Amino acid sequence: MSTEKTERITTTRLGADGPEVGVQGLGCMGMSFAYGPTDADEARATLERALELGVTFYDTADMYGFGENEKFIAPFVKAHRDEVVVATKFGIVMDPDDPLKRGIRNDAPYIRQCVEGSLKRLGVETIDLYYMHRRDVNVPIEETVGAMAELVAEGKVRQLGLSEVTGDELRAAHAVHPIAAVQSEWSVFSRDVERTAVPAAKELGVTFVPYSPLGRGFLTGAFTDAGKELSEDDFRRTMPRFTGENAAANAALLEPLRAIAQARGVSLGQVALAWVQQRASVHGLPVVPIPGTRRRGRVEENTAATRIELTADEQAALEPIADRVAGGRYADMNFTSAGRE
Repeated sequence: MSTEKTERITTTRLGADGPEVGVQGLGCMGMSFAYGPTDADEARATLERALELGVTFYDTADMYGFGENEKFIAPFVKAHRDEVVVATKFGIVMDPDDPLKRGIRNDAPYIRQCVEGSLKRLGVETIDLYYMHRRDVNVPIEETVGAMAELVAEGKVRQLGLSEVTGDELRAAHAVHPIAAVQSEWSVFSRDVERTAVPAAKELGVTFVPYSPLGRGFLTGAFTDAGKELSEDDFRRTMPRFTGENAAANAALLEPLRAIAQARGVSLGQVALAWVQQRASVHGLPVVPIPGTRRRGRVEENTAATRIELTADEQAALEPIADRVAGGRYADMNFTSAGRE
């Protein structure tokens, strides 16, 4: 095994006074939800390999597989409780009869119901980082964060996080209780968070956690048209930018990444991840991307990207891409921060 593959990644702080975590985390969703069939044994081995490589921040949510994802990572968390930081989320309500149907709830009784369920499924006494997964505009964010703060006071949760919030929403929340992290989509393809959320996070000392930093696999070249290449139960088939004419147009946008990757002898995904990792120095705040994978080899590849530093010319070549992407991140952008700005 090469030296590069066994080298541990560096660390950064999660929130103003939180724990040190690896500068890259692991998104666990795909191990049991959204992206088609999975190999459970390989996924478990992937969790272990990630930890060996210095990945100490693991991300899940109560809605991933109706709680099955939390149950899946629970044995790993138990075996390494003092070494790992676990994040989970509440707020997206699933319909067992229609897996594509989504609702949002942020009210206090629901939050308390959710945290008890997550604690039980994860098999922990305290959740390290608890996120509001999506914003319910019918509930004042101050009320939601107030309810979350009670969980901190009770020792059920250590730190609070928010997902897909605007800069103003983050400031309002932070005034009620310190927010450690904001998790939103951020990649070469998706940069709307740079308008207000990233500046607010920097201002408040909040760590930014980019999800889908690899564009749900599209930036790796793993597929070019979700509708034609991915399984019927793959969530990406519902996303406008990954099917039909949009997908064809967006595939052409990968050429600058491909040129950089070929010149450096690295993968497309590593270039995309290096770009996200470098947002920390570009914007002046801690950035911990959480690329998701179910394979050990991919974790080795992803963590190696933390050691790639793109030149100014390479970053300039990637700069125009996001403005040219065809199709929205989701079919319904009302649930995202961009949909409220």
